[in-house]
Amino acid sequence: MGRGADFLRAVETASAGGVVIDPEVVRHVTRADSPQGPPARLTAREREVLAHMAEGRSNAEIAKELFLSGAAVSKHVANVFVKLGMPPDEDNRRVKAILTWFAHN
Repeated sequence: MGRGADFLRAVETASAGGVVIDPEVVRHVTRADSPQGPPARLTAREREVLAHMAEGRSNAEIAKELFLSGAAVSKHVANVFVKLGMPPDEDNRRVKAILTWFAHN
């Protein structure tokens, strides 16, 4: 995808209420050797899903990118929320999960 297409995707994601974080930042904080903290409780696949979430991808986009079913992605996302201590009734869990990740890396 070119820079122009990346920019348009970011604008569309943000205008739809999503969160967009630079992929280089995501690569830096999702390194295997990142410091310990709540994200260290996640499996490698859960960290991978969280990294895609941080890039502003939807569950459907994550499923396509990782060659997983939508149900598998939903399960990984739910596990991320549980392992980061975010109950089902908490507002903005997706954003809070991403912010928790960055706060500990």
